[in-house]
Amino acid sequence: MTIFLNTYIPEPVAFSIFGFKIMWYGILVGAGMLLGAAVAYNRAQKHGIPPDKVLDVLLVSLPVGIIGARLYYVAFNFSDYGGDFLKIVNIRLGGLAIHGGLIAGILMCLVVCRARNISLPNALDTFAPCIALAQSIGRWGNYFNSEAHGGPTGLPWGIPVNGQMVHPTFLYESVWCLILFFALVFIDNRRDFEGQTILCYGMLYSLERFFVESLRTDSLMIGVFKQAQVVSLAVFAVCLAALVLLGRNSKTRGNIFYN
Repeated sequence: MTIFLNTYIPEPVAFSIFGFKIMWYGILVGAGMLLGAAVAYNRAQKHGIPPDKVLDVLLVSLPVGIIGARLYYVAFNFSDYGGDFLKIVNIRLGGLAIHGGLIAGILMCLVVCRARNISLPNALDTFAPCIALAQSIGRWGNYFNSEAHGGPTGLPWGIPVNGQMVHPTFLYESVWCLILFFALVFIDNRRDFEGQTILCYGMLYSLERFFVESLRTDSLMIGVFKQAQVVSLAVFAVCLAALVLLGRNSKTRGNIFYN
């Protein structure tokens, strides 16, 4: 793979249908979502959730999550879009922010869970490993768009962008999220309280994102700070505090994991 990444110049267009270009970005993001949804559907009964209710949540939360991811990205780059609606809605060339997608998706998940009488923490535990899996696949869309990369590097796994070798930060996150998927499945199979798995996702993903974001050259900014790092620090702190507090409550209830 190292040789491949070092020598191959990615082409964003996968193929064309009647002159309409189908982008690798959309294919890979869509494939990640579909695979994640399939895993969530198969794991639903383990959490006591009827699979059809999981589909109800996914059918609403996924498209809303995409909208949220795009609006979040545009909001931090609004000067680049100049109020051009067609440019704003054109996501085929990239421009989705995972934090915006998670915020919008979780909010919509809350709405559907309340309507369908599903425990939100339990539902989010079901989805947490699947989110990481979808990210591990979807990040490769950034590679084909030659975006979300880091600065110059002399490391052997650097990739060529605009005539120089740079950090493949998409790859760092893809590998981390794939490992995170298996780790979260392990955690979820042994969870001690509802919400434990999604909190571990929030903490472990934020840990990776904070450090990888320091390498990126196209970060969204909050003043002089990289917004992804600010958000990652906040999410990490909140999730860690919640895990400690809920873990203590679980221990006082006599949960064998904490004995």
